[in-house]
Amino acid sequence: MENYSFIVGIDVSKSKLDYTLITNLDPSKQGFHFISSNDKKGIKEALKEIKKKVNSLNDVLFCFENTGVYSMPLSVNLSALDLDYWVVAPIEINKAKGLVRGKSDKTDSKDIAFYAKTHIHKLKLTSLPEADILRIKILLSERSKLIKSFRALDSIKEYENRFPSKLIKDALRINKRVIRQLKKAIKEIEQKIDLIISENQILKKQSDLIQSIPGIGKQTAYQLICTTNGFENFTNWRQLACYAGVAPFEYTSGSSVRGKTRVSHYADKQLKSLLNMCALSSKKYDPQMKNYFDRKVSEGKNKMLVLNNIRCKLLSRVFAVINRQTPYINTFKFAA
Repeated sequence: MENYSFIVGIDVSKSKLDYTLITNLDPSKQGFHFISSNDKKGIKEALKEIKKKVNSLNDVLFCFENTGVYSMPLSVNLSALDLDYWVVAPIEINKAKGLVRGKSDKTDSKDIAFYAKTHIHKLKLTSLPEADILRIKILLSERSKLIKSFRALDSIKEYENRFPSKLIKDALRINKRVIRQLKKAIKEIEQKIDLIISENQILKKQSDLIQSIPGIGKQTAYQLICTTNGFENFTNWRQLACYAGVAPFEYTSGSSVRGKTRVSHYADKQLKSLLNMCALSSKKYDPQMKNYFDRKVSEGKNKMLVLNNIRCKLLSRVFAVINRQTPYINTFKFAA
């Protein structure tokens, strides 16, 4: 564990960054606060300001919330200078604050700095994903937006049998033209992702290994690679199951609270949705999973519970093939 002399908490917004510098030696002291613009120039000026207060930037731990594209300039610039930084989920910091009255960017940056100080035992330094994974992430995000638009426009079909054709023919004509363009754009994005994967030997190998598992297709394989940062951010399938929202948790307290064991609503909803589709496909086409599903349902288990178990089994298989570096082998067909 690194011993940092200083901690900088950074509150990230669209146009500006609020910094609070505290000393790890005496964190009770009032933190030094200042503001910069959220761009390369502003971050460079902020680092110069911090350097005036510390012996070396290598003695500083930078901590900020994961705010998507808004926190990307910070990650890129800190990575370029090989400085230590820790990106934390916003909900984790909010839960750690306790009772809070009022809110400002200045106090938020201070809260982030004190979170890093008090939770230093949980520190896991963040690193920027390699360029190919970032490119795929951006393309997958655009693909998701286009698919949502396609589904919204495709809903005009509901009008066809409910209105006279002369009333909706203009809308249908425009709608069909836009849908054709959307399909073309989606196809172009998918071809570009395929090209990036095929040109990267490591990502190509991981994609092929994941897709060797019955029920898991190309898009889910790509999403798993991006979510796990090439399987660098998660050490086992249980961690990823928790992140994806498919890990069951107990809900009991004393003698009065006896809730059902269920999954948490804190989840990567997109990955969870993909895993659900994979589980349905696996249940249908994988004899081993079909046998497992039918057997558990016949024992009186809830269907959704069994389906969630299949999601977890699929993640377990994913990590197994990645760790072994060999394709999935269906041993069910060799069973007596």
